[in-house]
Amino acid sequence: MNQTARLILQRGRPGEAPRAEAHDVPFEPGQSVLDGLRWIRAHRDPALAFRFSCINANACKECMMHLDGKVIYACTERLREGDMTLAPLPNKALIRDLVTEIAPPDERLE
Repeated sequence: MNQTARLILQRGRPGEAPRAEAHDVPFEPGQSVLDGLRWIRAHRDPALAFRFSCINANACKECMMHLDGKVIYACTERLREGDMTLAPLPNKALIRDLVTEIAPPDERLE
């Protein structure tokens, strides 16, 4: 039986005021926040920016973001019914939407 999570996403680019955007996402128990974000990208907004690599293995650490003010890995955090507010990491430089800089400063291309 499908349930519905409302993912409230902080969207934007550097230098712009962030905006909130809500999406109702159908899910089955056990599905991850990453699954929900991928559903939004596939069915609602192909321009949604978020980072991932390993898909549900918590091996790459690329999908870190804030969920309701707490740092989580989107690939292992489970969807739940009701509102779930997602935002980029606050202590990292914003690239776009939920994507933040991950390379250490001395490893970035100039």
